[in-house]
Amino acid sequence: MPVAPLDVLVVAPHPDDAEIGVGGTLLKCKAAGWRVGVVDLTSGEPTPHGNLELRAAETAAATSVLQLDWRQNLGLPNRSLEPTLDARHKLAEVFRLTRPRFVFVPYWEDAHPDHVAASRLADDARFCAKLTKTSMAGEPYWPPRMLYFFSIHLRIHPRPAFVVDVSPHIDTKMEAIRCYESQFITGRSRTFPTPLDDIRDRARYWGWSIGTAFGEPFTSREEVGLKGLDGLC
Repeated sequence: MPVAPLDVLVVAPHPDDAEIGVGGTLLKCKAAGWRVGVVDLTSGEPTPHGNLELRAAETAAATSVLQLDWRQNLGLPNRSLEPTLDARHKLAEVFRLTRPRFVFVPYWEDAHPDHVAASRLADDARFCAKLTKTSMAGEPYWPPRMLYFFSIHLRIHPRPAFVVDVSPHIDTKMEAIRCYESQFITGRSRTFPTPLDDIRDRARYWGWSIGTAFGEPFTSREEVGLKGLDGLC
């Protein structure tokens, strides 16, 4: 069934990717009164210290911290995600039913095949969502702006199109990420730098790059326009 239109929708390969790459921006949007949501493509399981029930509970806890208006899991195969026609139609239906103004998807280059596949799948689903004469649920819709976030395993340094100042929200972002204890705490080294240190420090670096405390970087295949200069850091 259609839901109230979202302002922002994040396409996450696994539960925790939205929190890592876009958590601060989601909180910033919520503070501005926007409706925000996440579609997780897979369960993210199996993992060394997780299971389906635990990961679902962790996701619910993180969802509560982020105050999301909507979240859904498409149940696509973890570790073997592919941009198939069936998967494209499932994600396109999400676009048609939630009708987001902004869609955030994973950056297209990564060591994790699921992240690369998710990026391609989102691009394909964006096109597919506007089709008429189809059995897909919802009315045709073209998400007007697709942006790419960095939740990547490769130690690369993509140049972002812009960086969002998330300084007021960094502690809550980290609280949401810590909900995924099976992924970031259990069985991990407690000596510096921990995985949580790495995530926070990357946000500190991107904040430094724009003269603020913490930031989240994004890029775009299309040009990003500004209506004025007053929002620039």
